[in-house]
Amino acid sequence: MSRATPRALVTGASSGIGAATVRALRTVGWDVVATARRADRLEALAAETGCAWLVADLTDDADVDRLASTVLADGRLDALVNNAGGAVGLDPVESSPIADWAAMFDVNVLATLRLTQALLPAIEADGGGDLVFVTSTAAHGSYPGGAGYTAAKHAEREIASTLRLELAGRPVRVLEVAPGLVATEEFSLNRFGGDAERAAAVYANVALGGPLVAEDVADGIVWALTRPRHVNVDLMVLRPVAQSSHTHVARDQR
Repeated sequence: MSRATPRALVTGASSGIGAATVRALRTVGWDVVATARRADRLEALAAETGCAWLVADLTDDADVDRLASTVLADGRLDALVNNAGGAVGLDPVESSPIADWAAMFDVNVLATLRLTQALLPAIEADGGGDLVFVTSTAAHGSYPGGAGYTAAKHAEREIASTLRLELAGRPVRVLEVAPGLVATEEFSLNRFGGDAERAAAVYANVALGGPLVAEDVADGIVWALTRPRHVNVDLMVLRPVAQSSHTHVARDQR
């Protein structure tokens, strides 16, 4: 990267890990474009951090083309942080709605693919940069009721892993950050259709300091992006101390 001030696009930036990543990058001096579907959230984030922002639906081809064109018209891009994603439901394979699977693949996989394809040529042509894929420990295992989400995250991981092979020898780093249990305001709430009690139980009584928070993951993303250019962080798995695998979490007895 030759820019005095590097510039990143962060997706899913209206809340959670995305918003925390915008804040963390701004803190270390990056220019940031935040994108998501909710203008009010993005406007508030911009007022707080000084980031630029653009509303976009990454499941829509025309919106992705418009987003990419607008971002690139304002200058070179050094990093794309593919963070947008989410889970729907916790149903067994035999009864999980096909529509839920389709929604998860659209936002976790196809949205990531659309934007990566739209921006990669310009990132490389301008001297190189970074592609960050925020996957999940769900991309590295399975659990009952999680087939739709884990399948989508495995597919997203394969985009990153295959790209890394295909881009070998070219000036583009491909970084995967796989968070475990992270307490954010919306992930579990959205997964369980707004059931606040069920969502809160996911993070309840986690031992040894509790679950991760969005800022923990954002710190990891910034650290990976700021390594020397010859260093590629292929995979960073982040879990709370109490989580020993993607299915086992130690909890305090209350």
